[in-house]
Amino acid sequence: MITMRGESERTFTPKGWATRQRIIEAASRLILENGLEAATLEEIQAAAGASASQLYHYFEDKSELLRAVIEHQTDSVLGTHRVILERLDSFEALEEWRDMVVSMLDAQNCVGGCPLGSLASGLAESDARARTALAESFERWQDLLREGLETMRQRGELRDDANVGDLSTSVLAAVQGGLLLSQTRRDSASVRVALDASIAYLRTLRPERALGHAGTATRVGG
Repeated sequence: MITMRGESERTFTPKGWATRQRIIEAASRLILENGLEAATLEEIQAAAGASASQLYHYFEDKSELLRAVIEHQTDSVLGTHRVILERLDSFEALEEWRDMVVSMLDAQNCVGGCPLGSLASGLAESDARARTALAESFERWQDLLREGLETMRQRGELRDDANVGDLSTSVLAAVQGGLLLSQTRRDSASVRVALDASIAYLRTLRPERALGHAGTATRVGG
């Protein structure tokens, strides 16, 4: 038996858990490919090979299913980015992450953009619980960036007064905005330019000893 803890504790057999995951994956795929409005419960049932009774056995309504989709996509997206961001400690690692983001977008021909960004666009104003779940997802992503930038600061890659909280917000906003423009334009140049600009700004916050020359520093953040 598999126990799921969250809003309400529920227990599933391995077969039941597999069915539930199949429904979530089908819903995630349809939403990413066709958008929220087009991904009806009937289409999700058909794609998952599940009956209406099965769907409502595992999810009280579409809103609960969407929150499960958010959790699934969060684990998927952050699982990919975590590979590099958990060892983020230098500008070289930042550039490696940038290259990974661009390569992933190119591999999908810029279709779909960021799954979390797409979900936020469709749900933030219509489903308060989904918006809260997505805010937590973006916070988890920002935590990875914040921790990496803090490691850079401790290693002397960034000035001691660099506000890594504000900087991680800026980098996350850059990647999200860049992904949206790249999706719309079907060209990964936008996300590359956005991240290049973020990295270039971070380089201005290197200590004078790292820059190799003296200069006047400006304080970052509050």
